[in-house]
Amino acid sequence: MKNYKSDMIRNVGLIAHSGSGKTSLAEAMLYTSGAIDRLGKIDEGNTTCDFDPEEIKRRISISTAFAPCEWKNNKINILDTPGYFDFVGEVKSAIRVVESGIIVTCAVSGVEVGTEQVQKFASEAGLPHIFFINKMDRENANFYKVLDQIRQFFGQKAVPFQLPIGAEANFKGVVDIVHQKAYTFEGKGVKECPIPEELKADMENYRSMLVEAVAETDDDLLTKYLEGEELSEEEIQKGLRKGVLSGQIYPILCGSALTNKGISLLMDTICDYMPSPQDRAVEKGVNPVTNSEEIRECKLDAPLSALVFKTMADPYVGKLTIFKVFSGKLQSDSTVYNATKGENEKIGQLYIMKGKKQENVAEVVAGDIAAVAKLQYTSTNDTLTDKDHPVVLSGIDFPRPVLSMAVQPKSQGDEEKISAGLTRLMEEDRTFEVIKNTETGQLLVSGMGEIHLEVLAGKLANKFGTEVLLDIPKVPYRETIRATVKVEGKHKKQSGGRGQYGHVWLELQPLESEDGFEFEDKIFGGAVPKQYIPAVEKGIRESLKAGELAGYPVVGVKAILYDGSFHPVDSSEMAFKIAASMAFKKGTSQAKPVLLEPIMDIEVVVPESYMGDIIGDLNKRRGRIMGMEPKDGMQHIKAQAPMAEMFRYATDLRSMTQGRGSFTSKFSHYEEVPAQLAEKIIEEANQAAG
Repeated sequence: MKNYKSDMIRNVGLIAHSGSGKTSLAEAMLYTSGAIDRLGKIDEGNTTCDFDPEEIKRRISISTAFAPCEWKNNKINILDTPGYFDFVGEVKSAIRVVESGIIVTCAVSGVEVGTEQVQKFASEAGLPHIFFINKMDRENANFYKVLDQIRQFFGQKAVPFQLPIGAEANFKGVVDIVHQKAYTFEGKGVKECPIPEELKADMENYRSMLVEAVAETDDDLLTKYLEGEELSEEEIQKGLRKGVLSGQIYPILCGSALTNKGISLLMDTICDYMPSPQDRAVEKGVNPVTNSEEIRECKLDAPLSALVFKTMADPYVGKLTIFKVFSGKLQSDSTVYNATKGENEKIGQLYIMKGKKQENVAEVVAGDIAAVAKLQYTSTNDTLTDKDHPVVLSGIDFPRPVLSMAVQPKSQGDEEKISAGLTRLMEEDRTFEVIKNTETGQLLVSGMGEIHLEVLAGKLANKFGTEVLLDIPKVPYRETIRATVKVEGKHKKQSGGRGQYGHVWLELQPLESEDGFEFEDKIFGGAVPKQYIPAVEKGIRESLKAGELAGYPVVGVKAILYDGSFHPVDSSEMAFKIAASMAFKKGTSQAKPVLLEPIMDIEVVVPESYMGDIIGDLNKRRGRIMGMEPKDGMQHIKAQAPMAEMFRYATDLRSMTQGRGSFTSKFSHYEEVPAQLAEKIIEEANQAAG
């Protein structure tokens, strides 16, 4: 592939609801441009962008894939993103580095939840975008129905640039509204033909709509239009590009990726109307030395700034770092400065990615996307710069994980391999976390949904050769007391020679906070010698780890040592430690012990229409509604609910709201478990303990 200047590069993200045909569209663009010589198919598992074994098995994209192609003296970097909700982090990282998006919409299904979601992401990022109505060859394909839906959901900015000639099996061409021409599809290309009579009136109507949209992009053009003057072709072309770049116009095109129809015209539109890296606003960052804001222009002679937006864990190549150069240029076999970590980083061979294939390049210019292997310090969201002109660019705001599962190895002795593999997968995916729960002893993995965690378990098997089972995590229950008791503990043992003797009286009281532990020494007159008092406290603290009720940690207790006795020969630290432990265990079982469960603060964000269902469901989960607030057209419901009831909430919420709802949760406090439930939990815990 030849070298391209920044203004001849187009970084385009394919974004959409799952199943709308993004990967097939990427494949068709590569085939039409000559980047590949055979059109791969999802069903056959041989597309360029879906190459991971999990993607081939599930027939869905699970990570963003990269595929450059050349078209009319431009380089188009295609970023094919997943459509499934669980992989939203991949979409967010791609949107951070592209200048435009193609929102792929199915001609049968129309606007879906994922369509709304990605359009919102694109709008928030100020990303110009095209709507491509795909699958026009399918049975029940309806361009006009989907066109109306797009305009209904996303406003009058969405304007058709094309009308289809035929539909379903008879889909054979398009009318180009912009240039007032018609084309039929022939192989990879198109052939001009007369505009069908039955489409002329529609074309005129939509052409008027398009000219009106152009007029609204410029005050002079609007004056001319309102005064009844016709806009010239040149003014329309300039106005369209200006409107598309500023986000005032969203072009609507149509075609069929699977049968490779309309693809060349889509690529023409990308080159003619979509922004190059130089067309976007300057990139802002912070100088890590002075803490002042700095800007970076997309120019070759500007200081280097490159953002790492994706990391891939490859068991053979090692860590593959994917970045976009925002300014300056990056060369193979050079040294750069990681301004985020404050470390010098040696750059080896640079690559251009095309699916799983890599093509060596000597340098990467401002605006382009590339990869490098085996960086020592660098990870996702880091900025690579010149040491003399350091800057830290704003990173990607990844969503927090919402679902946790417990991991256990299928084979004994795999723990180390699992830990290493999970650490590598965390580097690759910032929406994935691994935590060791010290209370339950379980290794927990957290992600965006069940499919996400299942895919990561699959990757662990495919890439790192170790299989795991996923299960619902244990709840970290705790125990406390509700009454004050005085209790004796005596440890006395004689077995020839020196014996063991420790004797204590403890008073156990509930703490108001129901958390923590306090120890108080109230010994007078040396009933327990001073040197043994730390051993008493130690014996109690060790007993806190497992309560008498169900073996859960004990909290919210104050222990007062107020009396005891000793033997001048047989007493020892160990004897007093054992005596204190005996007293504490006996005392907690007498002091009305109860089970506590973790309560979570929940914030659920849903459209108004789902409010009743969500509140009803939270009530079933023993939740308490703390408040509601409308914001940005959505309802924000604040609630508290037990952790035990919330493990699968991410999946259930998605199901209840058709994917429109989201939630965040964080630990709040512990509360007593209702008696009926507590009995069952205690019984299960005691059975598990044998």
